[in-house]
Parts: sequence; structure tokens; C-alpha cells
Amino acid sequence: MRAKVVIVGAGMGGLSSAALLAARGCDVTVVEKENWVGGKARAETVDGQAIAAGPTVFTMRDVFEDIFRACGAQLSDYIVAQRADVLARHAWNESERLDLFADPARSEDAIGAFAGAQAAQGYRAFRHQAQRVYDVLDQTMMRANKPATPLSLVSRIGLTRWNDLRAGRPYESLWKVLGEFFPDPRLQQLFGRYATYCGSSPFASPATLMLIAHVEAMGVWLIKGGISALGDAMRKLAESHGATFCMGEPVAQIDRNWRKVTGVTLASGEQIEADAVIVNADPTAMSDGLLGKAVRKAARPVRKDQRSLSAYVWMAHTQTHGFPLSHHNVFFSGDYPQEFAEITDGRAPTSPSVYICAQDRAATTDATAKGRERLQIIVNAPANGDSQPSTPEEIAQCTKAMEMTLAQCGLTLEPDRPQTVTTPAAFAKLFPSTGGALYGRDSHRWAAPFQRQGPRAKIRGLYCTGGATHPGAGVPMAALSGSLAARMVIVDHVLTKRFHPAGTAGGMSTRSAPTVSTA
Repeated sequence: MRAKVVIVGAGMGGLSSAALLAARGCDVTVVEKENWVGGKARAETVDGQAIAAGPTVFTMRDVFEDIFRACGAQLSDYIVAQRADVLARHAWNESERLDLFADPARSEDAIGAFAGAQAAQGYRAFRHQAQRVYDVLDQTMMRANKPATPLSLVSRIGLTRWNDLRAGRPYESLWKVLGEFFPDPRLQQLFGRYATYCGSSPFASPATLMLIAHVEAMGVWLIKGGISALGDAMRKLAESHGATFCMGEPVAQIDRNWRKVTGVTLASGEQIEADAVIVNADPTAMSDGLLGKAVRKAARPVRKDQRSLSAYVWMAHTQTHGFPLSHHNVFFSGDYPQEFAEITDGRAPTSPSVYICAQDRAATTDATAKGRERLQIIVNAPANGDSQPSTPEEIAQCTKAMEMTLAQCGLTLEPDRPQTVTTPAAFAKLFPSTGGALYGRDSHRWAAPFQRQGPRAKIRGLYCTGGATHPGAGVPMAALSGSLAARMVIVDHVLTKRFHPAGTAGGMSTRSAPTVSTA
């Protein structure tokens, strides 16, 4: 008897679960309220051009290779990807620029030329320390079946590797520890930025997040068509094994009886029976009642003070002048502490750091783009879009601040360029119960990783996946969470072969509740 699984949301976690479970013979139905798959990995059309509006950095390729391999396929048969030579180009002003490379020796030489021999030695020590932390936490934390407790993590690691765990210095801030490796404040700022990869502040995050630098050093890939093309590929993979996708279909509620979940009811009133339901959304959506009263206490919500960063994101089709853009570019503010202090205070930064993905440029050349090119431009912001929507004046002010940061580094854009901007309020609408947070909960304080929602919810047959669940934020982490949720469903419903008739809750159509999108 085939297990029936409904997946609410087609983000990277939901897609991962769908493909793996369909490949194991489950009857999989994915229900998504939007008309695209990939969740935050989406694109917008500006001036007739499709521009990535979500994540742009593709790392940990092995996570996806493992998923495709487990489904009897090869990732390379579904996407076209090129390994980046230049990881990112960084600038502080017109004369201070630094590239990091896929080759660590080249990065070390570049850092030495930029900030001196001592800085190069500091980078070498930091790189080895970051790898040490990654190696000890990769299997024991990030790919483990559920979040650890401090004691269980020590047990998983073993006493022989205790010093490797301590090397992460979880009780000290990333910013403080970076200062020991990099006396040059520019390098402290550069490597502190890795905390923002999981939506957090380097001043409040544990030094353990240095492992993100090693993740990037292992390889950054450029996918033809962007990360959204990866989402499309995973949909095709799931469909090749029989998964069904219901697009543009909001879920009104998750149904249950006194014992377990029994399926879902769509906003249209249609009911879909299931032995298991996987929710690919922020767990707070359940506690807020957006998926029905029956599951309000099923998962651990993210408190407002635990939300990760949001952002202002511009998708622009524009000519550029001055600065020689690579594919990934970072333009730093002159006062990093002030920038994050303003965000913590609930305000958009007055002098922000700016990230630009120049989507028409390879990360292997300095070739100048001809005519207009597609840019995604990001400025970090507080996740208060559900309580403080941006006014047109505030959006204009933020746009001007962004342009000033670029100008001080020598980059100018067309004044009247075609563009759209997505605000924290717009993200809050796309992803309800988040306030616009783009990375689930923050990674502030040493205990944060131990407090994430795991793949199993508190109701039998209900599971969670997405960037707000274990193991955390980011495209590969969300996919890993989907793999973990699928693993739990297989253990609970496939290996044990304990299937029960899925009763219909209530016996009739129910009034539509507020809808929820993917996370």
C-alpha cells in the first residue's frame, strides 16, 4: 500500500521531500499557492527580462547531487552550472577592492597584496579554523536527523574531537573572533558578512558561523537560469517519479482526527487525504492559525525578536558605469556597527552595505557588459514588514542610500532605469508570519541552532521543512531539511508499513483560512 503524502509549499525543502518520497514509491501531491516552484528562489520580469529575485549563491552542490542520485538521476542532466573562479568582488571605495577566488592560494596572495603579509597569514589561519569547524559539525549537526542538544552534540562528536568543537568558540561573537585573525577592519568586515548568509548580525552571532566561509571556499556555482532553474529541475525530478503539483492552490487548513493528521483542505473546499503532511513554511504560520486551528500547537514558532534579516531587493535592467562588476559583488558601508545597530533598532540603514548579483557576467572575467544588464541589488533591513510597511518616501530614501554606497565605490547606474523593488512588507505578504524575514530565525547567541523546529511536528503524521527548520537557512540547508523530513516519513510510514484510513475531518468543506506560502 502506497503512503499518501501531501506537501504544503513548493520551496526547496518541499521539492526535496517530494522528489525523494516519490522515488520511494509514495503517492505525493505538492500544493503551492503561487504559480512558481522554488519558494524564495523566484524570478521577476523587468523590461522584458527575467531577473532573479531570490537567492543567487549556489554552494554545497553535493547536497543536490545526493538528492538526484537517490532518485536515480544526475544533477548535471537537469541543470547547466559553471564553477565560479571569482567567489566575490569586494569594495570599500574607488581605490580599495579585493577579490576572493575559488583557489585559496590566489585569495591569500590577493589579501597579502591588499593588506600585507600579516593579513595573509591571518587568512590562512582563519581558513583552516573555518574548515575545522565545518568538518566537526557537518555530519553531527547540519545533516543530523534532528536538532541536537548541547549534550547530544557532544555525544555525537565524541570526546576525541572536543577541541575541534571548541575551535568554533560558540560563546564569543563572530565579530570579536574575526578581529583576532584580521586586525585590518576591512577584512573583519568582509568575513563578518558571512553571518548575513543566514540572516544574522556578525555582532550577535557566534563565531561558529565562520564555517560559512569554508562552505563558500568549497565552491560557488553559477546555474544557467539562476537558482529558480534549480527549483524547476527538482520539480521535473519529482514529476518523473509520479509526484503531482497543484499550483495556485492555497491550503485553508490541515485536517486531523484525535490521533493524527488526515490530509488538507484547500481554499476551494477540495479535500486531499493523506497519511502524512509536510509543511514547507515558517512554523509560525501554523502557530498563527494560518493552516487551521487543529495544528496551532504543532510546531515551535519563531518569535518576532528571533527573526532573521529581511531586505530591500531591487531587480534592475540598467547600464552600469565605472566599477568593473563580477558576478557577485559587495560594496561595504563605512560604519558596519552603525549599520547593524540601525537594523536592530528596526530601521533601514542610512549608509548600507550593498550586494549586487550581475547576472549577465560570468565570475571568470572582467569583460564589460554591453548595453543594459540584469542586476539584483540587496540591502539588509529589519524583518518588521508586518508592522511597519515602507512608505514611498522611505523606499525612495533607501534607494538613494543604496546609490550613494555604490557611487562611493565608483559604480553608477542609469537614473531612469527600469526596475522593481521588493520591500520587507512585500516579503511579509509573500511569506506570511515572517514579517519579511528571509532566513527563518536568526542565528544569534550560541543556543540558536538547538532551538530550531525539527522535521517531526508534535502531531503524528505532520512534518516540517524549510529554511526556518533544522538545519537552518540557505538553499542547501533548506534542501537538507526536505531530505530529513522525507527520511522521517519513510521511517514512520514506509518502513513500518503502518498505514491507516485517512478520515475526512469535519465531513464538509470549511471556510477558507488565511493562506500561507513556501519558506
